[in-house]
Amino acid sequence: MASKPAADIIESIGGAENVVGLTHCATRLRFTLKDASGIDQAAVEALPLVLGAVPQSGDRYQIVIGGAVETVYNDIMALPAMKKHAGDHHTGDSIDEVKAAERSKGPRGKFSGLDTFFEVLSDSFRPILGALLGASLFITFMALMATLGVIPSWNAPGVTLDPSWAFINLMWQGVFVFLPLMVAYNASKRLGADPWVGFGIMAVVMLPGFNALGLTDGAETVFGGKAAVVQIFGLPLTVTDYSSQVFPPLLMAVVLGLLTKYLKKIIPSSVQLIFVPFLSMLIMIPLTAFLIGPMGVYGGAGLGNFLKSINDFSPFIFAVVIPLAYPFMVPLGLHWPLNAIMLLNIQSLGYDFIQGPMGAWNFACFGATAGVLFLSIREKDRLMKQTATGALAAGLLGGISEPSLYGIHLRFKRIYPRMLVGCLVGGVIIGLGGGVKTSAFVFTSLLTIPAFDNIPLYAGAVAASFFTAMILVILSGYKTPEQKAEFAAALSAETAVSDEAAPASDIAAPGVAGASSTGTGTGTATAVATATSTATATVLATIGSPVAGIVVPLADVPDPVFSKGIVGLGVGIDPTEDTVYAPGAGKVLVAQATGHAFGLRLDNGVEMLIHVGIDTVNLAGKGFEVKVAAGDRVEAGTPLVTFDRKVIEDAGYSLVTPVLVTNPKKFGSVDQAASGQVEVGSPLITVTAK
Repeated sequence: MASKPAADIIESIGGAENVVGLTHCATRLRFTLKDASGIDQAAVEALPLVLGAVPQSGDRYQIVIGGAVETVYNDIMALPAMKKHAGDHHTGDSIDEVKAAERSKGPRGKFSGLDTFFEVLSDSFRPILGALLGASLFITFMALMATLGVIPSWNAPGVTLDPSWAFINLMWQGVFVFLPLMVAYNASKRLGADPWVGFGIMAVVMLPGFNALGLTDGAETVFGGKAAVVQIFGLPLTVTDYSSQVFPPLLMAVVLGLLTKYLKKIIPSSVQLIFVPFLSMLIMIPLTAFLIGPMGVYGGAGLGNFLKSINDFSPFIFAVVIPLAYPFMVPLGLHWPLNAIMLLNIQSLGYDFIQGPMGAWNFACFGATAGVLFLSIREKDRLMKQTATGALAAGLLGGISEPSLYGIHLRFKRIYPRMLVGCLVGGVIIGLGGGVKTSAFVFTSLLTIPAFDNIPLYAGAVAASFFTAMILVILSGYKTPEQKAEFAAALSAETAVSDEAAPASDIAAPGVAGASSTGTGTGTATAVATATSTATATVLATIGSPVAGIVVPLADVPDPVFSKGIVGLGVGIDPTEDTVYAPGAGKVLVAQATGHAFGLRLDNGVEMLIHVGIDTVNLAGKGFEVKVAAGDRVEAGTPLVTFDRKVIEDAGYSLVTPVLVTNPKKFGSVDQAASGQVEVGSPLITVTAK
């Protein structure tokens, strides 16, 4: 049973045979599929563990899980179907190797190269995020102790700590000092090279003996005293401290991956185990030491200095731009290079100035999620409450924004403007205060606030970001009118389904009494028959067709949100004419400006949704001419909208128009009353009283 959610996820994307590759990051499952075109995104997002789904270019598909992603990933990889699928490709191949093989076939989409670049960055850091987060909390603890005066400034030059505190201070250094080795391993593996060869190559330039070369006679100090140049066989070798560097191992892994691929082509497979690693190290160690390493150090320093010059010129502008840019950078993966620069700043400058303004974005993001959580509790939206609770916990405690971003914010367009206001408020406060710095790479969460140099300023700024975004979301809501109507209809349908058993109980009760009095089951059968015939005879309303066309059973409507009765009960119409009319007298509740959807409350109490076509909201009103507005009084036959079927068909959208009763729980039944061709006003749906 533990693997059922994993099995459901795989089934929702077309089964194991559709999976070419699978990795995961801190919050997302990242699939490469044979064919992603047929995936029902709504069905994927309806799964209990899924916070959201993100189609990407080519046939890549991401599913947002949140903090449990690693467990779900392991459960998926343990599925018999996945093991068999991997084995079917090539005995002994891992799923990542299958993925690499598939990618070698050619481009996967218009932006596949850009996607791959950011995937490499993500996959180089993703496996060590836990270690970075754990180490950052040790740093935060040391910073808090220094703030409280328990220990001296623990990271100031020349400060000697008591051995006990010095030992605690070592707990974070293992991760950050040897970060280049971890990145080299992950990046080399991601790019198809032997990860331990990549690890070994990078380890050479981190050896004490390598650093000692810069202290030999004749070594020339450069780079502001942070590096030295020594002659090796007549060639200049730059010796510097590679601790915490990330650009050199990334560049090294790119070249190593290309070299490995070339060597495997020219070396016979029978001796590749020996000569591919040997030749790789023979070529890459000098290349890294003499060229790639210094390029990575100087290139990274150049990027860092460029950003520092902007911050030095105007901390206010920098503090405002960074939090406003991050909401657009994170979905594209553009934040990974900035993360690398943060680490480089700490290594070269001793502090970083980017993470403070970034915190304004993170807390605005979490505040918007808190607003959604508040509204979901008030609206009794169980699924959104579950999503928002998990996302908020991941954010406030771990500083991870992806569950909020992918699970909620990118799905509801009203959230982003409110969140950006929160980003702006926090950035302005930090900018007016002259900026904040931190001497550690931390995930900006509640737990890491003490890691910043000006705690009151930073805490006040992120609190302002959080509560500004939260209050704006609460006041304005996060759903469009149509989304509100669909949620209300879905809630009604869910309640109706849960209440379906109630009439049966009411009917059975008299039958039981009759059986007791007569000693037979005749009383039960009679009671059931009488109740059924009464319910069938009591037709409350017959609703006419709002448009001429061919009746499509609800189950055949090409959108699961409609076909499964989530929004309401009724039928679909494949129109043969181009005008939609009111099916009865009543009031217009919703009239979308795009013309694709109308909500009505008829005088008989029936509430209806008429949705012209499937996914036609994407046309943004093109081809539609709306005739009514919300609040208008209509009669049977009042035109609601005219549409240009050619525009809809040329855009590739279905014309099938769901005609639904959205408050079915108030009635005994909602039934299809016609089939085949119908005209405007022809009986289409019957509604019976309870």
